[in-house]
Amino acid sequence: MGFRVGEVTQTSAIVWTRVTRDAQRNWDGHREPSKRNPKQDQYVPSDVAVDDRQGATPGAAGQVRVAITVKGSPQDRVVTPWADVDAARDHTHQFHFKYLQPDTRYALTVEARDSPGAEVTATDSGSFRTPATAETWQDVRFGVVTGQSYWDLDHRDGYHIYPAMQKLGLDFLVPTGDTVYLDSEAPRARTIDLARYHWQRMYSLPRHVEFHRNVPGYWEVDDHDSWINDGWPTANAPWMNPLTFEQGFDVYREQVPMGDSTFRTVRWGKGLQVWMVEGRLYRSPNTMADGPGKTIWGKEQMEWLKRTILESDADFRVLISPTPIVGPDRDKGKNDNHANDAFMHEGNEFRSWTKDQQLRNFYTCCGDRHWQYMSIDPASGLREFSCGPASDQHAGGNPKQPDWQPFLRVKGGFLTVSVAKDDGVPTIAFRHRDVNGKVVHQFTGTSQP
Repeated sequence: MGFRVGEVTQTSAIVWTRVTRDAQRNWDGHREPSKRNPKQDQYVPSDVAVDDRQGATPGAAGQVRVAITVKGSPQDRVVTPWADVDAARDHTHQFHFKYLQPDTRYALTVEARDSPGAEVTATDSGSFRTPATAETWQDVRFGVVTGQSYWDLDHRDGYHIYPAMQKLGLDFLVPTGDTVYLDSEAPRARTIDLARYHWQRMYSLPRHVEFHRNVPGYWEVDDHDSWINDGWPTANAPWMNPLTFEQGFDVYREQVPMGDSTFRTVRWGKGLQVWMVEGRLYRSPNTMADGPGKTIWGKEQMEWLKRTILESDADFRVLISPTPIVGPDRDKGKNDNHANDAFMHEGNEFRSWTKDQQLRNFYTCCGDRHWQYMSIDPASGLREFSCGPASDQHAGGNPKQPDWQPFLRVKGGFLTVSVAKDDGVPTIAFRHRDVNGKVVHQFTGTSQP
């Protein structure tokens, strides 16, 4: 499964890796005959062992270490001590690096062995770049993705979007959630082992492993990759028993390189600051009557978000949300995000706040929706970009398209955001791309005083 680098700052990064029993995923294992299993409250264990399923990547006891150096400076190489992987955490380990240098590309090699004193049995290498300080200009390009349905893969080795993104030389990726589908894709993840299996079969795909060797990420969580569709912590979902929300969310934290907080912000040089928000842990029940006490973000996160946005002096500020803030959403049947009536009070509060504060060069991006769009909220002027699902097969729905939505495309692909100087003028470009990387829509903005 290679390794993944996450939460990169000017001086720190997390390296996630896992020891596996075999050198290859189980390519020829059992696969259910259809994508969806009927919902059944009674839990009946499957006759098929997890390790015997297609894409299974069984873990194993062992040790791992990382060698890291400034790229091109092997004399500065630092090697961590060997660390035991944690069997209780799916044989994973996360290395937390500090004291890195800003605006620097690091090369790293991850090694594994069976036991102390044994020879190295697996090696993988790659690199990542750290952000520049807030006083230093840095050209930056990053990607935004969502909707990684295993059953809607468009290639045996992984999504087309991964080699397409790899060609663009991204500095980082933000998976906005629905990275796996625990509840709605067979086999339904009703146990911790099955929840881990969903992550194993997605991130053992060769294209995904290769991409993350050189592109770090900031992972966000949403409903399907934490527990259930449109879920919240106290929801009742007997068709998922015995797996609980807390267990599903804990598996998510186990399977991605992430720090202590699920909402955070990172500065990439003078030109860019990015916010990643959390939409499941602090959420009120979707079924609760809307009003001042109903929330997706919670009081602490909302206060942090507003405070840090106002504190930022970046040329461009980009908030990335797992779910829409502006929308619009489908014609009917949704009550899960700030663009829906169910959370309209908090949605209106935040959108109005961006107008009241006269925010300039502030944008939102979102995942979750199975289509791409650019919308401009008519009341506040807030502009939002939906990245679209990871494949054309996963696209669909009946989205609204009012006159304040200049772009709508019900297809798969991804979003890239670039910050650079054009004739000395700080410029930001949002580009919707199809699954092969072709630009299908572009918006460009310049820094305003």
